[in-house]
Amino acid sequence: MNFTIRQLQYFRAVAEQRNFGRGAQVCNVSQPALSVQIKALEDAMGGPLFERQARDILLTPLGRDVLEYTQDVLNAATRLDQFARDQSGGHRSLSIGIIPTVAPYLLPGVLAGLRASDVSLKVQIREARTERLLSMLRSGEIDAAILALPLGSEAFHEEPLFEDRFLLAGSQARLDRLTISPEALRPVDLKTAQLMLLEDGHCLTDQALEVCGQDRTSGQINMGASSLATLSRLVAEGFGMTLMPELAAQAETDAVPGLRLLRFGTPQPARTIGLVRRVSTGAEEWFNRLARVIREVGEDVVSGTRT
Repeated sequence: MNFTIRQLQYFRAVAEQRNFGRGAQVCNVSQPALSVQIKALEDAMGGPLFERQARDILLTPLGRDVLEYTQDVLNAATRLDQFARDQSGGHRSLSIGIIPTVAPYLLPGVLAGLRASDVSLKVQIREARTERLLSMLRSGEIDAAILALPLGSEAFHEEPLFEDRFLLAGSQARLDRLTISPEALRPVDLKTAQLMLLEDGHCLTDQALEVCGQDRTSGQINMGASSLATLSRLVAEGFGMTLMPELAAQAETDAVPGLRLLRFGTPQPARTIGLVRRVSTGAEEWFNRLARVIREVGEDVVSGTRT
């Protein structure tokens, strides 16, 4: 780059004042010093920027074009300067990814917790499935992701936060027809024809299939719902049963009056919710603070289901 921010500031001042003397006053410099910088900018741009008349200063065609770019550059420089001031004052922005089967139930509490601890923190949320979040994390589009563990990748640091147990969800009539007592019920005892799961691509579907001892070749399993909210309404109407994470249980039973839940016998099936960052990011304080807030909110939500 053969020009400086200072030269652009001087150039804009002269263009606005249409006078070198008044431009120098605005910039708090002497007129000779300003003129030297304007001449250097003209050399860098390859031609005169001003048409000098006896009582006026006009922009040349080149000057008009350069002024348009100058406005953009100086506006961006002002924003960058403010950002630097915010950073030095402890302000920070974070971009956090989160999977759809966690987001509606965890985010309100997490965002409130972050806001309470740091009102200057700017948080951007990106909701997507696991594979998409990991791709975004690798490319630097997000700083961290909230998802189900383990991942098993050396590129990421995994911080386990809380256990999210699975409950059996369905209509009262469906649950009453089970022939095994709740204390002895295991996910592997469920018949494939009874199960409804989220559409392919959700990690929750993979986890549910695993704990039920099934795989994608089990053709009788209905994997068509796009969200837990949809799934809750379908099974509440008697269209099969599903595995419901504790994290979502209270919100979904409140929203769907006909939805009933049944806890499995010990050991109860569960998934681990955690926070993930790139290994190259390092153990910065913002990550540890974020992990603490998520853990507290998550444990509070799931403990409400266990009481």
